[in-house]
Amino acid sequence: MTAGVTLEFEKPLAELERRIEDLRTAGDGEVNVGTEIATLEKELGELRAEVYRKLTPIQRVQVARSSRRPFTEDYIRLAFTDFIELHGDRAFRDDAAIVGGWARLDGETVMIIGHQRGRDTKENLKRNFGMPHPEGYRKALRLMKLAEKFHVPVLTFVDTPGAWAGLGAEERGQSEAIARNLLEMSQLTVPIVATIIGEGGSGGALALAVADRVLMLENAVYSVITVEGCAAILWKADGKNQELRDRAASALRITAPDLLPLKVIDEIIPEPPGGAHANHEAMATTLQETLCRHLEELRKYRPEKLVRRRRQKFLRIGQWTE
Repeated sequence: MTAGVTLEFEKPLAELERRIEDLRTAGDGEVNVGTEIATLEKELGELRAEVYRKLTPIQRVQVARSSRRPFTEDYIRLAFTDFIELHGDRAFRDDAAIVGGWARLDGETVMIIGHQRGRDTKENLKRNFGMPHPEGYRKALRLMKLAEKFHVPVLTFVDTPGAWAGLGAEERGQSEAIARNLLEMSQLTVPIVATIIGEGGSGGALALAVADRVLMLENAVYSVITVEGCAAILWKADGKNQELRDRAASALRITAPDLLPLKVIDEIIPEPPGGAHANHEAMATTLQETLCRHLEELRKYRPEKLVRRRRQKFLRIGQWTE
């Protein structure tokens, strides 16, 4: 595992990893130690698979929020080449909670836009915990329109608790900025692929997710509200009531296996054993292959058909029959 806080249900895994590392340090190449390490590694692999096969919805929320998971900048570094970051909304300032710019995916030029969180306090303050201000969404829209001008696909990465709800954000038109993105993305004439890589929260997530294909990592979550917010509104729960948070996580149906049958997402991207944070490189490789496959399929459509299919896709969500 990468450095960071170990989740409660992952402690048996962390203990096995510690034992393996201690043996490597003390063994000094002895044959019997090597055999013991191999046995423990096999046990670790089996335990990882077992633990992650039985995750509850609230545990998936915890995994999705983990600071050890790969963030947008990690995927840019591992799955893309020639990244050139672009800054600012040309109206107020640059918002570090959203990163974006030109890059190449398997040799093809693409526009990348994604939420970016931090792994420590300093980085989280810089990134505002991955919660964009209006200027962040306006920067994202500027980059989308730039991509459209040059007929380049747009790839977005969603990982936010939600848009920032502070006084300054409201004064500068947070709701209008999100609504404008929803409208403009529905009309963009280039392919758009959105991937939920961690926590996809509310309109702050949807402002980057009106796409031709919405993909979701196996242990990501996607919801109209946080589980804490849901529990507080429905059952007046405080932040310490674990039972009501568990209940909210189950009721909201926020996991990838819940959302795929509802057609809110189009595909679940499998994570390595132990989650994306257990192997950043393997996760990035899988994501790269998946994005290439979807872009290859979307290139077949003319711009007007692309827009029509995208609008129909979202209009179908929520339809029901008696």
